[in-house]
This record gives sequence, C-alpha cells and structure tokens, in this order.
Amino acid sequence: MWRDYSISYIKKNRASSISIIVAAFISALFLSFLCSLFYGFWVYEVEGIVLEEGDWQGRITGIMDADDLTMIQSFGNVKKAVVNKDLSNGQETVIDIYFEDARSIFQDMPLIADRLEVEEDALSYNLLLLSRYLIHDPKDESPPLLMTFYLVILLIVSFSLILIIRNSFAMSMNARIHQLGIFSSVGASPGQIRTCLIQEAVVLSLAPILFGSILGIALSFGVTQAIELIAADIPGRHEAGFRYHPMVFGVTILSSFLTVLCSAWLPAGKLSRMTPLEAIRNTGEWKLKKEKHSHILQFLFGIEGELAGNSIKARRKVMYTSTLSLTLSLLGFTLTLCFFTLSGISTGYTYFEKYQSVWDVMATVEDTDIEDFRMTQEWKELQGLDRVRNLAVYQRLEVAARIPETGQSRELAALGGIGMVAGPLAVKADDAWLVQAPVVVLDDDSFMEYCRRIGASPRLDGAIVLNRIWDSLNSNFRYPRYIPYVDERLGTVVLQEAGETGYGTGRTREGNGKNTTVEIPVIAYTQEVPVLREEYDGHAFVQFVPLSLWGEISGKIGEVRQDTSIRILAAKGASLADMDALEGDVLELLGNKYGIGIENRIQEKITNDYMIFGYQLILGGLCSILALIGIANVFSNTLGFLRQRRREFARYMSIGMTPSGIRRLFCIEALVIAGRPVLITLPIAVAVMGYMIKASYLDPMEFMAEAPIIPILVFCLSIFGFVALAYYLGGRKVLRCNLSDALRDDTLE
Repeated sequence: MWRDYSISYIKKNRASSISIIVAAFISALFLSFLCSLFYGFWVYEVEGIVLEEGDWQGRITGIMDADDLTMIQSFGNVKKAVVNKDLSNGQETVIDIYFEDARSIFQDMPLIADRLEVEEDALSYNLLLLSRYLIHDPKDESPPLLMTFYLVILLIVSFSLILIIRNSFAMSMNARIHQLGIFSSVGASPGQIRTCLIQEAVVLSLAPILFGSILGIALSFGVTQAIELIAADIPGRHEAGFRYHPMVFGVTILSSFLTVLCSAWLPAGKLSRMTPLEAIRNTGEWKLKKEKHSHILQFLFGIEGELAGNSIKARRKVMYTSTLSLTLSLLGFTLTLCFFTLSGISTGYTYFEKYQSVWDVMATVEDTDIEDFRMTQEWKELQGLDRVRNLAVYQRLEVAARIPETGQSRELAALGGIGMVAGPLAVKADDAWLVQAPVVVLDDDSFMEYCRRIGASPRLDGAIVLNRIWDSLNSNFRYPRYIPYVDERLGTVVLQEAGETGYGTGRTREGNGKNTTVEIPVIAYTQEVPVLREEYDGHAFVQFVPLSLWGEISGKIGEVRQDTSIRILAAKGASLADMDALEGDVLELLGNKYGIGIENRIQEKITNDYMIFGYQLILGGLCSILALIGIANVFSNTLGFLRQRRREFARYMSIGMTPSGIRRLFCIEALVIAGRPVLITLPIAVAVMGYMIKASYLDPMEFMAEAPIIPILVFCLSIFGFVALAYYLGGRKVLRCNLSDALRDDTLE
C-alpha cells in the first residue's frame, strides 16, 4: 500500500520530486567533483615534495656504523632505515628513516636519538611532507596549514550541500502535512509514515547520486586537463595528470547516501511525531507574522514590498542556505580578487619593477664556495659568453660585526641607539654591540666597478659598508627613511663568526674559548647598493668585500659551505628567446659539473602571472561552486513551494491583487534575495581591504586604480540574473494554474 502511495504521489507531484532529484544530483556532483579534485591536488603536492626533497620522514646525521643502523631498524615503529649515500661523507653518515605510523614521529625520533646517544639537533624532519598528512611538529607555533585550509573549505562546501538536500526534503514533506494527518487519523503509525517518506527519498535519490558522482569525476578530469594546459609553460613543474582512487568514489557515494538518509530522516521524524489533529489543521503554509513589518520595503515598493518582506521572513529558515552560500561566494570572490590585486601591486613595487634593470638571468651554483669556483675554467668561459653584457659573481654569508658604543651615528643615537632601533638583531657585549652583518663577497672585477660607481677609490684591500639603517620609528617599510648606522670616522670594521645564540656569542673556534675576530679597513661608506638582485634587512649592517680579500680572512670567521650566485645582464632589449638562449649557454657550461638553479627575468614574470592566474582560477572556481549551491537552493525553494505559493497568491487575488501585482511582488523578492549578499559583502569587503591597504602602507588611490571592479560587478549581475530566472520560472508556474482551486487541491499536476 505505502509503496503504491509513494509511487502515485511521486507521479502526481512532479515539481516536488524534481526538486529532490535536482538537489541530490547537484549535491552528489559537487561532492564528487570536490573530493576528486582535492585528492588530485593532494597527490600532486605529495609528488612534488617527494621529487624535491625525497620521501623520507625522519633523518639522523652523525658518526654511525652498521650496528647503529641495525638498532634503528629494530625500533618498534620504524618501517625501514637506509643510508643516504648522496648526503653522507667520510666523517658523517645520514640515515633516512621511514615509520609505520608517522603520527608518532615526533615522539619516536627523540627516543631513537637517546639510544644512539646523539643530540636532538642531529635530527631533522620532512616537515612539508608530513604536513600534507596533517602531521605537525607540536613545538612549531606556525606549522604549514595548506591541507588544513583545503579541508576546511571542503567541509564548508559539503555542509552547504547537505543543507540543500535537507531543505528539499523538508519542503516536500511539509507540503504533505495535511495528507499525512489524514492517514494518521485512519490508523497509520508514525513508523509507517516515516518509512514511507524514507522510501520515497531513496527512490528519488538513487539515480541522481550515481549519475552525479560519475559526472563529478568527469568534471574533475576536465578541470585537471585545463589546469595542465594553462600551466604547461611553467618551468620546473612536474606533470600533474588525473589522479583518482576507488576509495574516493566509495567515500563520495557513501557520504551522499548518508546525507540523503539523514536529510530525509529529520523532517520525516518531525512529521511522524505530529498528532493527527495538528497535521490535519496544518495547511502547509508559512505563518506570516503580522507584528513584524518590512518598513524599508514598504517605503520603497508599497504594499507589494510589505507582502514580499513578510513572505521572506516567513521562509527565512529555508533560505539560510541560499543566503549563506551566496554571501560566502560573493565575499570570497571579492576578497580573493582584491587580495591578488593588492599582492600584485606590492610584488610589482618590491620585486619586478624594483629589480627590472638589475638582472636578466640569475644562476645559483649549489654547494660551491666562490673561492673554489673562481679557480675553475668555467669561471673564465662564463665571462666570455657572447650574450653577456655584464656579469657579477658573488656569495652572501651571515657574520657578525662589533660596533663600539661610541661608533654609532649621531642620528641613530638620537633615536635611542642601536638597541632601540635594531631590536633583536643586536646584542650588547661589554662596551660594544654585536649586530647582524651580512657579507656579500663580490668577484674582484665587480667590486672594482662598484667602487667606481659610488665614487670610491678602486681598491681590493678593504670593505665598502652600506651605512644605513631603517628608521622604523618614524617611517614605514613601504616608504622607508634611512639614517647613517655608524660614525663614518671609523676607519675599520671588526667582523666575527655569527653565533647560534647571538651574533658572535654562541660558538668558538678551535676550542680556544674565544670568538675569532678580524679587523678590515673601510674603503668607503655608502647608501647605494651594487647592481644585484638581493634584499637587505633594513636593520642589518651590510658589508661588501672583494673576493681576493675574503680569501685571506674567511678562515678566521667561518668556512661554512654556501651557494655561489651569478647575476647576468643580457644585451639591451633582449627578448624572452634571447634570455632562454643565454640560460641554455649557462646550463651547457655549468650543468654537467655542478648542481645549478637558473631563471630569467621575463620567464619569471610569466611564471608568476601563470601561478597567480591558477590560484585565482581555483579559488574563483570554489566561489562559483558556492554561488551555484546558493542559486540551486533558490531554485529549489522557488519551484518546490508552489503549492503554498498558489494558496498565498489565490488569497491575494481574492482581495483585488492583479497578476501584474503578483509579478511585481516576485520581482521584489528576487531583488531582496539577490541583493542581501551584496549588502552584506560590501561593508565587510571595504573594511577588510581598508585594513589590508593600511597594513601594507599603500596609497588607497593606487589600489582603486587597479581594483577588480568589473569582475566583481559581473559576478553580482550573474547572481541577480540566476535568482531572477528562478523566480520567473516559479512565478510563471504559479500564474498558469487556476488559483481558485489552489485552496482545496493537495497535488500539483
């Protein structure tokens, strides 16, 4: 009996059934699409990290033998331990460790270190790889949260999808309260009514869930291929391809069915608990609260505005999903575009525009000291390349400088001295300050050219000091004001090795209990930096030293192996093809012998633009999905409550409202539903962007000149258009019916 009744009701109430079918289909589609897409992103992230850093989880470096390796392998949670031959040398052995359960790695690694009797600083963790499995160092105050961010977005969208299905079932079942009350009065038990409603939900949702899940996989495949096509020209990336796992499909299907069952069970349980008298007296209509008036809508649109406002208030619970989804989508889309616009302006000022004439090609010779590199034949051949207009080879090292208390400049002393302005970059030691002093070692030719450019006597027996410090008390980082760091009457600068616990206070050399220092002459003081693509901390005491001098003093203040950088300027007006050719020449010369990283300015700009576009595409797609969820809910509400709306408008027409008045009422409702997210988003977006502009110390008019007004306006108009379409379709169905029969008819043909 109940099966026949359910089939009969489904056939006679196609609009209500279609609402449930569409809701189940959309939910399964988006849930499948998001799950498969995020799974693909996760696999791609993991593969990239493995290619870049390896798949090891923990690593121990020290003097170890075969017995130590056996002991590590015998540890309970260790899956395997292998010697990393590439990183090990004659003195120290590097062992990569893999765990059965990586979640306990931060407890197990210290225990292994205790058994080996090594210090904890000999341990290292593949933090980036672990973070992709949601494993974080408990001591890290700012762990990588990319995957957590992705999962939060996925949960928010999934929750919105659940609300769509639940509201669709609630609308369908609430429309039948009167009928179900009659069945209850003639003997139908609450369990029978609940079973009937759940049975209908399963019948209506089975095919849409399966079809939506399959289509979601296909949509994910298409998006992945589109991303591959867009990112094809980005150098240094590996092929993404389409990744999928049967478990993802199983989770999607199971989640969709559980969502349907829960969404149907809640309203079904509520209806089954109603008494027959309560159900029969209920007409399925919304209760318009007369005591609450829509004064603004009444003022703007008259009686139709008042009626539209009351109707929206009566349906506010079922409209939560659409309001929330549309607001979040518009807010997310607006903030995303504004953030990338602000970031682009900042990046242009601080990177691409700032260094546009400073470099064309940058090469990094990995794990090679500049002193060793200058002795090679490649050094000489590099200088003779045809496409090279100017060449600088340099190396940057971190050391400390000792500045006497009386050696700071008068301007700096007036601001409170080194301790006040430099902050944690300076440590007081007796009657002197130990400060961060990066040393940039330039090849001799580049150093001599730098001397001539700043008007100093070209010499190779001293240092050029960048004598400036950022007055952070009276200026901001966007428009910094610099003052002299030290008194320029100081004829020498004292350098020493940078310590672990402070500048020059942590380590000693040769076990002599004292920090080794070296005093070198100052050739010149300047506030002009050499032509290098380097950023210098505003509070650092930077030194530029010729290579020939560094060869004499390096053994006294540090011999840590570093990378060597090569800055190349190509011929004026060089195109991307010219720079690619120059890159090829450098790679051909150095790539076979050294590990080398290389990039050119034009390709770097193109790559950056591609990456920004990719981020915008992904985040914009998520915002669009949220918008579609909200729009789908509007369609569901508009088309699913036809019976109630027929009754409502039949009464309005009985007291003299014309069809044109009903159309006007529909237009007002559509305007309110689509306009509410805009009114909520506008002040929030203005406040957030105002804060970000203020925090970045950017001129607001510069942002306004680049503000993404047109894309945001198009997004808003799209929302208005789809909401208007939903109300047009729903209104046309209502007005086509014989409204005089609506008060006594319980079905929709």
